[in-house]
Amino acid sequence: MESLVEHRVEAGVGIITLNAPPVNALSEALVSQVGDAQDALEGEGLAVVVITSSVDGMFMAGADLKPLGEASVESFAAYLDRVRVMIERFAGAPYLTIAAIDGHALGGGLELALGCSMRVAGPAARLGVPEIKLGVIPGAGGTQRLARLLPRGKALDLLLTGRSVKAEEALALGIVDRVVADGETGAEAALELARSLARGPREAYQSLVGLVDAARDGDFAAGMALERAELHRLFESPDGREGIAAFLAKRAPEFGTQG
Repeated sequence: MESLVEHRVEAGVGIITLNAPPVNALSEALVSQVGDAQDALEGEGLAVVVITSSVDGMFMAGADLKPLGEASVESFAAYLDRVRVMIERFAGAPYLTIAAIDGHALGGGLELALGCSMRVAGPAARLGVPEIKLGVIPGAGGTQRLARLLPRGKALDLLLTGRSVKAEEALALGIVDRVVADGETGAEAALELARSLARGPREAYQSLVGLVDAARDGDFAAGMALERAELHRLFESPDGREGIAAFLAKRAPEFGTQG
């Protein structure tokens, strides 16, 4: 099978590279190969994984519409379920995920990026959910994740018009977390961020992501109770003990090496 997705570990960072020109369409083959990369990296004990693209000007353009044009609703539903599983695996991965967006992230491509822990955009990035122009709606988390990230009216603006936004507007809206300056790519900045996080306390990272999600989605009292329980658990964890011991000994902590 043609290689559409590459993965490697570099300096403690997992890297998944999409390479399905011209637009990295979410074909069945690409979805399957992303799953293979996820399988491989989940066994590496990594703290962070970057998802990037080697296709110039394109992170991902979304679904491959050609085979879907003749698909039955049953086969379309099965395909969509596989896409959802792929994205949810990133959202629930045992490592942080950073989408490096250089160029277009549209439809399912933006939904994949929204499933990541963070999004870093290059200056030429353009993001949107254009499904309404086809008479349908996003179906892999786009409506739900945009509604959680943005005020109601801002989310509806993007969903109802199908317009795409440039990197700076995406940053102002809160769709992306960082935009790099001209002359630097999102991939370079994402890898720099990933390397800075790679030797950190993986378990505490996962705890923080879960707590922030709980704060967005649940009530304050429940979030406070979860925060308390997680801090107690992490205090007793090997990384928690190592961090405190290292501070008291005035040395750098060595996370992930105990127990």
